[in-house]
Amino acid sequence: MDPTKPLTEPTLPPRTPAAGPVGSGDGPGGESRAPGKDTGSPAGLAFAMLAVVQATLIFTITLIAVPLPAIGREFGLSAADLVLVNAAYGLPYSGLLLFGGRLADRYGGRPMFVLGLVLFGLASAAGAWAPSFEALVAVRFSQGLGAALTAPAALAVLRAVFREPAAFGRAMASWGGVSVLGAAVGTLTSGAVTTWVSWRWMFAVPVLVAVIALLLTRRLLPADPADASAAPPGLDPAGALLATLGISIGSYGLILSGDHPWSSPHVLVPLAIGAVLLVLFLMVERGVRDPLLPPGFTMEPRRLVGLVGILLAAAGTGLVTFLLSLYLQQQQDWSTLATTGAFVPFTLALIVANQLAGRAVGRYGAGAVTIAGLVAGAAGLALLTGIGPDSSFALGLMPGAVLLAAGTSFIFSGSAVLTTTNVPAHQAGLAGGVMNTAMELGPTVGLAALMAVAATQADVIVGYAWAFGAGAVVYLVAALAATAVVRRRAG
Repeated sequence: MDPTKPLTEPTLPPRTPAAGPVGSGDGPGGESRAPGKDTGSPAGLAFAMLAVVQATLIFTITLIAVPLPAIGREFGLSAADLVLVNAAYGLPYSGLLLFGGRLADRYGGRPMFVLGLVLFGLASAAGAWAPSFEALVAVRFSQGLGAALTAPAALAVLRAVFREPAAFGRAMASWGGVSVLGAAVGTLTSGAVTTWVSWRWMFAVPVLVAVIALLLTRRLLPADPADASAAPPGLDPAGALLATLGISIGSYGLILSGDHPWSSPHVLVPLAIGAVLLVLFLMVERGVRDPLLPPGFTMEPRRLVGLVGILLAAAGTGLVTFLLSLYLQQQQDWSTLATTGAFVPFTLALIVANQLAGRAVGRYGAGAVTIAGLVAGAAGLALLTGIGPDSSFALGLMPGAVLLAAGTSFIFSGSAVLTTTNVPAHQAGLAGGVMNTAMELGPTVGLAALMAVAATQADVIVGYAWAFGAGAVVYLVAALAATAVVRRRAG
């Protein structure tokens, strides 16, 4: 198998001497270094900074998840108000990612990275002083706008740092697990911090990261796009508007399904509006010279496997975090701090598996690693179907959660490479927007669907088991489909 052949199984070739441009991640003597192997190099430092920013963007999603009840008491909020506070960050973030990718491809990764970080940092600083419910919602919405500009721009900059395909592939194998680690750390930190101090201190983390990243940007990140020869694409404002509204409104309907029946107008109306807008988006894109989402971009078989893998991995981690948090606090009467501590093994498994996954991609290929992750994740979810009213955490819950964490790390690493393989430099922002959109839609779509399965059971704990079981089946089906794609393309 030729690892450089287009549209074949992406494997990461061993580092070999090759002259590369400045900032491409090439080490002394022209050796293209993998990120993390030499973090003292300019490329290694750039990767580390971009990875911390990406993790912080995901961290901010979970920033107020644990202290949400305290926020509700402080502002006297209803359940519907709390839903809006919790969703105010994710809705513009997921909805605007495609347009954020287009802006990065048109105006350059570094300028949009800086603009997004400034907005994200200022909004985060304002969040610590939000005097009212309305102000907090506005702050979270503004954070989401900044994140939607920053995330795809970060990937465009990463492509400019690692210009050689092999070096970029190794970078993406490590990049894949960054986001899920950010979500896990966010859950741990928010639970620990808000036990002793105000939830407002949680906003200090994104402020600090934004300030440090902005100070280091000029020194570490290349100023020019990786491919200055390509003509800048048009903005496609109609497509951007339809995609943003369609994803955001549809996602809001899915979020409301947690508190309202699927047959309720609260759920059906936004879902219907979102679906109509997305259909219009696809129709508009067929007649635009520079479509926001080029036809066929997401349908290349291996890229599709990668995007589905990212969506499922994000959905699986979101499901386990949500259900186990509810179970431990409501069924086992654990405190918030104790529940937070329960996710320490989960987070450690993510860290260790992410290190192993990057190496595995280089040895066995991105497709094989993604499939292995799906199988391991299915096994972890299957173990969690044994959940009962008196399940032991150490013996009954932790093994499945840890196995799922390891599996999702492998999925993210392999899928990140599959999603970005053969993407030209001038479409790096597009790839970043699409990949992050899949990651953001995973918890929203996946959690809504699996909780609908749980709702079919009268007993709450039995419903949890059914949701875990349904997730395991979906993972196995995805693994079989991915195997068929990998074998067909390899043949």
